[in-house]
Amino acid sequence: MLRRLGGYLYPRKEPAPRASRKLEREGYAVIRQAFGPRAIAPLRREILDIYGAQPPDGRAQIDDEYFRYEMFNKSPRAQKMVARREILDVIEPLLGEDCHLIANTCWRNPADSKSRRGGAWHIDAGPHVPRAKGTQWPAKIPYPIFAIGCHIFLEDCPIECGPTGVIPRSHKSGRPPPVRRLMEESLTWDSMGVKPLTAKAGDVALFVSDVWHRRLPTRVGDSGRFFLQAHYGRRDIAQRIKPTQAVHHIDASAKARIRSVRERRLLGIHPPGFYDG
Repeated sequence: MLRRLGGYLYPRKEPAPRASRKLEREGYAVIRQAFGPRAIAPLRREILDIYGAQPPDGRAQIDDEYFRYEMFNKSPRAQKMVARREILDVIEPLLGEDCHLIANTCWRNPADSKSRRGGAWHIDAGPHVPRAKGTQWPAKIPYPIFAIGCHIFLEDCPIECGPTGVIPRSHKSGRPPPVRRLMEESLTWDSMGVKPLTAKAGDVALFVSDVWHRRLPTRVGDSGRFFLQAHYGRRDIAQRIKPTQAVHHIDASAKARIRSVRERRLLGIHPPGFYDG
């Protein structure tokens, strides 16, 4: 746990919520019934209206129609939801009181046979502290957390709907999931197997960006998934709400002088990545 004082990060002395401690230790936590129907129902309606009125913007390479990006720019209720203390009280002890939103995308996966196999194991960023295979993290040092994913459920997501599955403590591995096993539901790390993050509408699932996770295969009775996703990062990590092609710090004259792909990247124009949105 940490906190920021005078511009620097220090170990946190104050007590932290149980969910914060679980996130640090296990790499995930679920806040059950964080929000009731009075908060979720109007948010769901507002987001459904956005899906109906605004077409997908082409950022996703596949299934682009499932996603809507920059949600706090499009939905006043989403803007207020991602700032609720029910969420911030849990993540601030891990990211600092000045952490900010780095991405905000809504997911609406319909019941679809294409989802039967689920997704591939992956991490959202990093590993932030990469290590060689077999190198153990010192038990006495809390593992640093740089970004946290958050799913605010607008509908129930039981096991039939292919919820996100995480492998507890894998965020401490210092490694991405093994390439040859990306579709194996039986994947383990340090003897820990998959934990499905099933949820009811109003629940909030949180997971560390480095934890191994995937969408699990759907089952008979799948009714789809619908959740507002927010990613929070330390102040030091840049926001990724808009693609760097659209938002960067390069004046037109400097941009005209660029002569190589490496120079583009160096000055801050990057290809789209996971958090862009």
